[in-house]
Amino acid sequence: MCDICVMNRVKDRMLSRRQFFKGSAAAAAGAGAMGLAKPEQAFAQAPRTVHDMTHELSEEFPTFGGVPGITYDKQFDMAEDGYNLYVLTVNEHTGTHIDAPLHFSEDGASVAEIPVENLACPLCVIDIRARASEDRDTQVTPDDLTSWIAEHGDIPDGACVAMNSGWDAKADGVGFRNADADGVMHFPGFHVEAADFLLREREVVGIAVDTLSLDYGPSADFATHYAWLPTNRWGLECVAGLSALPASGATIIV
Repeated sequence: MCDICVMNRVKDRMLSRRQFFKGSAAAAAGAGAMGLAKPEQAFAQAPRTVHDMTHELSEEFPTFGGVPGITYDKQFDMAEDGYNLYVLTVNEHTGTHIDAPLHFSEDGASVAEIPVENLACPLCVIDIRARASEDRDTQVTPDDLTSWIAEHGDIPDGACVAMNSGWDAKADGVGFRNADADGVMHFPGFHVEAADFLLREREVVGIAVDTLSLDYGPSADFATHYAWLPTNRWGLECVAGLSALPASGATIIV
């Protein structure tokens, strides 16, 4: 998401992936800093199928701000130089992407600081496709979460809870942003009360949506972003392919 948010300061110190992996197997076996799933919980059995949950990024992919999220500047050409090389300019919140805690907090974790064990998670899919087909502004609510729990059991610790609204099918057209005459977008998202439910009731490390924002399209205050990300949890936006996955039992690798 969001062209509306420009970070006020750069983190003084970033934890590199190389430094993290030097932390030994003990770090991988223990609980991380953000509230969490042990790695073995995510890999209780070998995966039988693998699904790509990303959209291919291009200059045509819809963005929250309505302008292209990536541009290409070709520096070297195969015919002339013997290889191809582009310089890319990318809005970091374009296409299928992660919202790190830093996105909506002064001192939240950057992407590099998210413990890697929090990026391999049991996946819980909340299916609101039927409702979203009738109401473009529908939201995941606590009732949706309690209904899922009643049918599938408790949400696992360290899980990612994903909204499947079927919106990913609209990604090749204007229906993805779904802006009205006043420029207000209309698409589903997580209600802040659902985020609060997950914060109070479950050790969930991430939420995911198949739309442009964790908040629903007409949101003017980004209540879900502000409730969720400053707790050092992450979000995924513009996720694809949730309809091919079971409601429970899958593992997501971010």
